[in-house]
Amino acid sequence: MKKFAYEFFLLGLICVVLAIAAFLDPLFLSSDVQIELSSEIWELGLLTLGMTLIIITAGIDLSVGSAMGLCSVSLGLCMHANLPTGVCVLACLATGLAAGALNGSLVAFIKVHPLLVTLATYGMYRGFAEGLQSATTNAPVDASEGIKALVTGNFPLIQILFTALTAWTAILLGRTATGRGLYAIGHNEEAARFSGIPIAKLKFWIYTYTGLLAGLAAISYSARRSATAEAGLVLELDVIAAVVIGGTSIYGGRGRIAGTLLGVLLIHETRQFVDWYWQRSELTLIVIGTLLILAVLGHRFLFAQDPDTH
Repeated sequence: MKKFAYEFFLLGLICVVLAIAAFLDPLFLSSDVQIELSSEIWELGLLTLGMTLIIITAGIDLSVGSAMGLCSVSLGLCMHANLPTGVCVLACLATGLAAGALNGSLVAFIKVHPLLVTLATYGMYRGFAEGLQSATTNAPVDASEGIKALVTGNFPLIQILFTALTAWTAILLGRTATGRGLYAIGHNEEAARFSGIPIAKLKFWIYTYTGLLAGLAAISYSARRSATAEAGLVLELDVIAAVVIGGTSIYGGRGRIAGTLLGVLLIHETRQFVDWYWQRSELTLIVIGTLLILAVLGHRFLFAQDPDTH
């Protein structure tokens, strides 16, 4: 029970947010509204799976939203060319894999700090996305019926994949030698190296995996709206906030998927309600930032988590 004390703390925060929402506008918690708003949670959820693995190793990826935008544009270009749905999806996923592999190669093999690498690719991927869109279609591309069916069909593939990937990532972290290796890297990379853990290989793999997830998130976004370079814009804040609020230490070596999922739910419900009730984008940023500070302070002082000792 003590192991999951922080998760219960998060559940309490979620209940507080929902209670405030119910007091201010009971309609927000109605099933119709929640079902309608839930469609926007999948991109956030997918990206946090990879970000959890990266932050556990004391890394960071600031480029996930930009990679998602680049993937969305590649999907749109394929749809604009009337290519089959399967080809469009593969092109989108391949773009995500390539973006993640570039980040992973620079971090793992060239040994550039992940903050510098992903800050650079944050701008580079977004620039490529906007440049490709303006030079070709010059406008967002509406999703084909085949792409829309992946999200809105009777058996929405994105939701099924998210569930499967969440279970797989949780098992990877909690039940495998690879997961223990990721925690070891975050605790003490030098000690992990002397223990024979393939640090470069694991780092390359998790950044590439995160790029693949960006491709899946781009498919979800494009199916709901359109294929555009604006996909994933400023989503990095929510992704990192959800993971950190979920209890994953920015110092590395600690974190669980269960906490990340609760962080996703807390961020999603908070953002949706503020947008719903006040319709002020700047207020949303303030509230999300406040939540992040409260969660970090609660994690540090209420649960005696010393960043120096993990």
